Amino acid sequence: MKRIYFDHASTSFPKAPGVAEAVYQFLSGEAYNINRGGYGEAYDIALTVLETREQIAQLFHAPQSKNVIFTPGVTHALNQALKGTYHRGDHLLCTSMEHNAVMRPLHQLAEQGVTFDVVECEEDGSLDPNRLESAIRPQTKAIVMTAASNVCGTFMPLDSVSEICKQHELDWILDAAQMAGPFSIDMNTLGIDVLAFPGHKGLRGPQGIGGMILSDSFAAKSDPLISGGTGSTSHLEEMPPFLPDRFEAGTLNLPGIIGLHAALTALHSLASEEMAAKELYLTHLWLQGLKERKEIRVVGRQDCQNRAAVVSVDTLNLDPAEVAFRLEAEFGILTRVGLHCAPRAHQTLKTYPQGTIRFSFGPNNTPEEIDQGLSALFQILQQT
Repeated sequence: MKRIYFDHASTSFPKAPGVAEAVYQFLSGEAYNINRGGYGEAYDIALTVLETREQIAQLFHAPQSKNVIFTPGVTHALNQALKGTYHRGDHLLCTSMEHNAVMRPLHQLAEQGVTFDVVECEEDGSLDPNRLESAIRPQTKAIVMTAASNVCGTFMPLDSVSEICKQHELDWILDAAQMAGPFSIDMNTLGIDVLAFPGHKGLRGPQGIGGMILSDSFAAKSDPLISGGTGSTSHLEEMPPFLPDRFEAGTLNLPGIIGLHAALTALHSLASEEMAAKELYLTHLWLQGLKERKEIRVVGRQDCQNRAAVVSVDTLNLDPAEVAFRLEAEFGILTRVGLHCAPRAHQTLKTYPQGTIRFSFGPNNTPEEIDQGLSALFQILQQT
């Protein structure tokens, strides 16, 4: 049975051309460490790491490549940004569409005296900027939010939030997990202070590598959560004061960075606009196929405007978990079912506690696979 992968919001598959080969070549032939070895091979790897920072800085219009900090992923980056910066008496804002990568660190901070408010979004996942602005208090220090919902794909109004943060002099921490890669994010123009990105989703690199891009002003006031060796200023027992070393203690995930370098090279040759256009075309076909189906409800936006290639559906007469199981067992169609680590988002979308079946598309999917997926879904639903 042919397997059809509709779970790109979780992680991309297959990875970008050249990723697996680059990781294998590194591990089998040149797995040296950087900032430690004083020999040519180690310097060659260090150059590739620098090139990867430069690729990321160029993609997201970062201040400089040194502002790119490698982490295991978005979750680690958000924990560092939040827990390393805000303290008792500070107030933060987020939205009701957040992933637990935002909500759980906020709840931990609340135990330490940091307060936060959750700004309610609309039932299609969209955010009213006026509602966000009205929640600002004198103690508010930052807005931390997703760029696009991992449940239904709805984009947040980034231009409006940018203006709010600039006007009220707030830090802006953006979770770009579902937007980075296919969709453009200009960190400089938007005035983003922290942009957290995954390497393994839209960028199509390996799992376990991602990062955050910090503005200079944010980096200056944030304390590293992890400290240790960096290979620089080794005569000091304090962390280096400069970027990126200040936030990169210990040995970096070099296989992951090497794979990400290959993925970013492939993304540059493809052009992210082409990827976005293809993914949204597939989303359009999927949404068109679901129209007029009374036994199913599309959650969130009903069109392809202001959204990523992520569609959640609520099966009204069947348990979503049963449908997802049958899609995989009987038709080889791989999806994600449940609450998607975003219970507040499901409450907003009126799909809590049962959750939804999430179909998310990538550049390697085809219109034929969309047809096969729709046919399989309808066969299951008609058997009720």
